[in-house]
Amino acid sequence: MKPAPPIHLVAHTDGGARGNPGPSGYGVVIHDAQGQKVAALSQYLGHQTNNFAEYQALIAALEYAVEHGPKALRVISDSELLVRQMKGIYKVKEPTLRDLHGRASQLVRQLQWFDIDHVLRGHNKEADQLANDAMDKGSGRAPFRSPVPTAAPREFNGIVCDGKVELLDGSLPDGTAVQVRVKR
Repeated sequence: MKPAPPIHLVAHTDGGARGNPGPSGYGVVIHDAQGQKVAALSQYLGHQTNNFAEYQALIAALEYAVEHGPKALRVISDSELLVRQMKGIYKVKEPTLRDLHGRASQLVRQLQWFDIDHVLRGHNKEADQLANDAMDKGSGRAPFRSPVPTAAPREFNGIVCDGKVELLDGSLPDGTAVQVRVKR
């Protein structure tokens, strides 16, 4: 495999099914080559198998790369079966998976560069959380979130530049809810 081009996307994908088959969904987190998140995708898939959901996650990542560019994609998946099938190490015997593999292969051919690697489940946490959230939402359950300790309210000083508040003292994690009060 050729080395990654300087401009490429990295997609962490995960699919799951509770009961296998059962309520299923996928999650995909896409970053640019510098590690900045550019997309988070998820979908409830109804009553399906885990492998079906894994392929749907891969297809969602491939479609994103084809539609939005750059047409260079590295996929990170915790599904050893999916990775080995996409690399041609394992044959795809199950008819539904054969169709999904065909669609994924068709999308790969539309890219200028593609690579796929397997990681252990613990290295794919955000995609796993998105897949679980999709299954929860589709099953009518509220998504589970680990309790986040609440900190006492703090004040920060900042200025507005190009319509965005830039903090002068301290930092906040992405996604932090804030309330802005204008001082004169």
